[in-house]
Amino acid sequence: MNLKSLAEDDRPREKFLLKGKSAVSDSELLAIIMGSGNRDESAVELARRILNSVENNWHRLSQLSLQDLLKFKGVGEAKAISIATALEIGNRRSQQEVIERQQISSSRDAFDILQPHLSDLQTEEFWAIFLNHQNKILYKTCLFRGGIASSVADVRVVFKTALEHFSTQIIVAHNHPAGSLKPSKEDINITQKIKDAGKLLDIDLLDHLILTQNNYYSFKDEGIL
Repeated sequence: MNLKSLAEDDRPREKFLLKGKSAVSDSELLAIIMGSGNRDESAVELARRILNSVENNWHRLSQLSLQDLLKFKGVGEAKAISIATALEIGNRRSQQEVIERQQISSSRDAFDILQPHLSDLQTEEFWAIFLNHQNKILYKTCLFRGGIASSVADVRVVFKTALEHFSTQIIVAHNHPAGSLKPSKEDINITQKIKDAGKLLDIDLLDHLILTQNNYYSFKDEGIL
């Protein structure tokens, strides 16, 4: 889609989508927040005029009251609240500490994370933990649910999810509701399939855990991986 073919109020959104957030100017960001301009100005032109009034300084813009914002032609109550809300989110974000991602350094760490989700289930579930190159958790989720004796895992879904979260390492796990920790032939086969598929994508399978209520089996610890 050509940006020039779009209505001017739509161009900042499309630019954000096509080129990323860093390619969007301050006035374009503000235009996206407002959504539209007025009869005489596009959203970008209105945003540029508002920012010029505060010397293009976001801190000064955040000091404007709703009544100050309403003085600009084309800014109604809804737009004023949207601007103030976006600035308040930025303010609160700047005051928060970055949350340190949890790191996994052993099969026991993975078990402790997954046990609350899997230990008491009466049916099988197949979970995955997606990690970065430092073994820090990016995302964890249940990918498949099955019956009492099995769950069907699709390797394509595992790696689709990994790619969506920019993961470079994976730990997979499932529970055995009957209480046996012995891996089945199917468990061994799916482990090998995931491992082989990961090699093509440079995504390592670190471990596969089988969980019961109070214990676990690690393919890595047992030398299978």
